[in-house]
Amino acid sequence: MRAYIIRRIALMIPTVILVSFIVFFIIRLIPGDIIDLMAGQMEFVAVKMDRSAIEKTLGLDVSIPVQYARWIGFAPQADGQFSGVIHGDFGKSLWKGTPVLRLISQRWPVTLELGLLALVIAQLIALPIGVYSALRQDTLGDYLGRSFAIMCMAVPGFWIATLIIVFGSIWWGYAPPLMLTRFFEDPARNLKMFVLPAIVLGMMLSGATMRMTRNMMLEVLRQDYIRTAWSKGLKERVIITRHALKNALIPVVTTMGYQIPVLVGGSVIIEQIFQLPGMGRLLVQASLDRDYTVVSGVMLVFGVGMVVINLLVDLSYGFLDPRITFR
Repeated sequence: MRAYIIRRIALMIPTVILVSFIVFFIIRLIPGDIIDLMAGQMEFVAVKMDRSAIEKTLGLDVSIPVQYARWIGFAPQADGQFSGVIHGDFGKSLWKGTPVLRLISQRWPVTLELGLLALVIAQLIALPIGVYSALRQDTLGDYLGRSFAIMCMAVPGFWIATLIIVFGSIWWGYAPPLMLTRFFEDPARNLKMFVLPAIVLGMMLSGATMRMTRNMMLEVLRQDYIRTAWSKGLKERVIITRHALKNALIPVVTTMGYQIPVLVGGSVIIEQIFQLPGMGRLLVQASLDRDYTVVSGVMLVFGVGMVVINLLVDLSYGFLDPRITFR
């Protein structure tokens, strides 16, 4: 397994570099740049702007490939010093001058908590309903479970979140909190802030997992060893928990791994709607401001996180099925 992990980590390096390259260039394809935005603000306060001077100050006076090489750390900065991602420096915000790593360190706990809660809620919804639908195939409960899974997959999460905000404010006076409360400061108040957005995000993720769980359970329940367990008179709970569910979970875990990009994209929208100061909301604001270094840094962290989680998902197969070996 050690050789497998080392090989996978080695393959992660070009993948992360490719992700950083794509993100760095795509953000610059959006119409309008940061100089235009700054020019608009300076005109509003009646201050003249020297465009070339600002470009030089921000490091935008060189070609985009050179900017990328400087950001990664392959090329020296304007002062001749080497810095960049490979040196542990993600640069500074072009608007505020704040180090990007500081901004990310302030925001990532919020996104992590929201993502973990959403994943837990998604599995609490998907696994019991998926197993029940398989055990009661073609009954009313099965039809209801399948319909609920389709609804979770079809209904946009941002629409549900908007309904919660609008009707919650009308009926119960609910409004998203303006100040973040950390979990260790006040756990009850913190969970109160995160539970609604986590439920919305969890429902977005649960539909596909629900359907996969049902399909794989149906396949496993038709295996000979399950029929043997039934014939021995084992209780249904024992057959499901000890024999069927563990073997059915391998494709389900794979589905969970594929949902990580959905989780990241959903957190961007949900954090914006519920006013949660996470990395998703930081990414939206940085994109609107054309703050290239912040966008590139956040997306690089998201990319690395996805690659690492996919590796952990692959390693979990060995725990679920001891017959699987890593070479």
